[in-house]
Amino acid sequence: QVQLVESGGGLVQAGDSLRLACVASGRTFGSSAMGWFRRTPGKERKFVAAITASGGSTYYGDSARGRFTISRDNENTVSLQMNSLKEWDTAIYYCAAGGEVAKVIRGEADYWGQGTQVIVSS
Repeated sequence: QVQLVESGGGLVQAGDSLRLACVASGRTFGSSAMGWFRRTPGKERKFVAAITASGGSTYYGDSARGRFTISRDNENTVSLQMNSLKEWDTAIYYCAAGGEVAKVIRGEADYWGQGTQVIVSS
């Protein structure tokens, strides 16, 4: 059974940093892209960042570019370093894995985690 488990969420103040981590189990994702999405209440899930299977290329949504960094620690672990957090970064952050990076970016990854809550206060 494949599982993606996110961690690292929490309550922080605007301007602070957080590092999210996602650990996958049940199969290896060495040939798959991984990524992060977020969702706020009443809104659709939104692309945050993605990284290719090799880790050689990264992609960011407009809200993340310049402040967030996605990295691949090993074939089954992906992290998201979030700096200079803003109130509007408040959301549930989901890890996604499986498929080529374009598929992950489109929100069509094969596997999804349950999410970790990030709350940024002013």
